[in-house]
Amino acid sequence: MTAPAPLIRLSGVGKRYGSGEPVLTHIDFEVPAGRVVGILGANGSGKSTLLRILAGVSRASYGEITGTPAVGYLPDRFPGGQRLSARAYLRHLARIRGLADLSGIDPLLKRLALVGSPDAQLRTLSKGNAQKVGLAQAVLVRPDLLILDEPWSGLDVGTHTVLGELVVETRARGASVVFTDHRPDVVREHADEVYRLEAGRVAPLETHPERKRITLLPVASSVDNWSAEPGVHTVADQAGGVVLTVDAEHADAVLLRALSGGWSVREVAPCSQ
Repeated sequence: MTAPAPLIRLSGVGKRYGSGEPVLTHIDFEVPAGRVVGILGANGSGKSTLLRILAGVSRASYGEITGTPAVGYLPDRFPGGQRLSARAYLRHLARIRGLADLSGIDPLLKRLALVGSPDAQLRTLSKGNAQKVGLAQAVLVRPDLLILDEPWSGLDVGTHTVLGELVVETRARGASVVFTDHRPDVVREHADEVYRLEAGRVAPLETHPERKRITLLPVASSVDNWSAEPGVHTVADQAGGVVLTVDAEHADAVLLRALSGGWSVREVAPCSQ
């Protein structure tokens, strides 16, 4: 059976602002229908730029984009400083998007636990509550592709659960979700497929296995060739000991060898993804 065509595909896409260094370089990436795709990356890695291109609000400098799904988009900074009320803003955007039935607006705001009246001006809302209105405008039109930039940041803990439910409901009706975050645990919890954006390129997270940082202190004259140990990627001298970067699946074996060889384990910590 032939696999269905993706909702949207980026082929060799790059982005450069002015004469600066490229933000994105030859991105090959596609979003299948009915999937939740998480993109992990550090702050400044280009996640927002990639989502703006997917949402169609920014043009790629080069490359090809195929597919034109109906998009709901929540930017990383929702422009909340407006005189319109939350209710009026959502009605306005819904009509622009061709949504005739506006009865879902108030229940959605209630579900998101908007603090304050829906008739309060957006500019009077806190950043977190303005973010809720931004989320509401993205999901209200039931898009084919829901694009969320760092959506869990800035929301109160109670709304985190609602956001997770909205993501699941979007996938359940056959639409897709693409979201970004800089925290590996958040991305893994909510995504069906996880990618990492680094050095301007996107790759499946499986090519970047989870790693741990192990700090060892020698007892007496302990000496080992740690670089030859399976799963060890880097070895650095530090304060009389060594710091190892180790694939998580090999961490227990490395620790056992260290303890058997007379080393003292000072710290075991996750590496940032």
